[in-house]
Amino acid sequence: MSFPSDSDPKSASRSWHKSQRLVGLLAELQARPQSTAQLARLFGVGQRSVQRDLETLRAMGHLIQEETPGLYFIPRNGTLLRPAEVLAAYTALRLAHHHSPALGGHYRRALHTLSLALPERVRHTLNASIRSCGQGVFTDRQMEVIASAWLDGQVLRFDHRERSGVLRTGLELCVYFVEISRTNLAPFVIGLDRATGRVGTFKLARMSNLHLLAERYDVDPHFDPQAYLSDAWGVIGGEESVTVTVRFDPDAAYRVLEGGFPQSTLISGDGYVDLEFRAGVDDSGLPRELMPFLLSWGARAEVLSPPEVRHAWIAELRDALARFDQPAKVAC
Repeated sequence: MSFPSDSDPKSASRSWHKSQRLVGLLAELQARPQSTAQLARLFGVGQRSVQRDLETLRAMGHLIQEETPGLYFIPRNGTLLRPAEVLAAYTALRLAHHHSPALGGHYRRALHTLSLALPERVRHTLNASIRSCGQGVFTDRQMEVIASAWLDGQVLRFDHRERSGVLRTGLELCVYFVEISRTNLAPFVIGLDRATGRVGTFKLARMSNLHLLAERYDVDPHFDPQAYLSDAWGVIGGEESVTVTVRFDPDAAYRVLEGGFPQSTLISGDGYVDLEFRAGVDDSGLPRELMPFLLSWGARAEVLSPPEVRHAWIAELRDALARFDQPAKVAC
């Protein structure tokens, strides 16, 4: 087989576009039976080109079948999602795409793939709802390396900037899991930090200089993501957590009683509403992921216990008051 050289840009461009078309044809035919005329219109080529592409896919080992004469399809391995399941997955993924700049490219491609399983009459509207900005390219590449490390069982080396701003270099991680934070929809990587021998959580956007080592590892068969994240308000979980008791004013009670808060237990609901929240703590011993939620209620919520969380909550409120309880400066 001969490949186009760099000195033949037109030939290289044609090969590239055909490769892209073959990938698209494979996805289309796995989604539903279609005719060569439909595929020709979709890809903007002649029917003869589509027929040659089908022969290429056959030569590559793909089983192309005819549901009825003239309608071709390629069976997919595994079980296809039902339409309602596709819509549920699409809606959840679209939420992550629109509210988090990370992994934008992966989200867009995954959304397009999901839409192929639905009729054209709704597919256009779905795809039109997806922004086409180029955000998240850096984290897209990072996720490629992380996925390779996890799926192939290779140790990952990287640098990580901590919340304090300190840059930790040369970390080596055995990837165990990838989780999206419910607080900001940012992706995090969970794995065994070989320097400490403990399972840790690392924000993907703060990871840099990622590369794979030749050394292999086996995932700990006793690692249970559900147990690790059982006390996580976002993604900070593990062995240490704290129970925070919060009292909500009557004017906030209706919203609190609607529920929907993770790791929460209703203590009393007569006028004032008292809730207990279980949340993982960081190295300082505070539930950092829970704090923004507590502060978002303003004067309608009061942290009752434990003392260290109450003091941190009051300190944040006092700091905000000290900064902004003064006349606004008007620019001339």
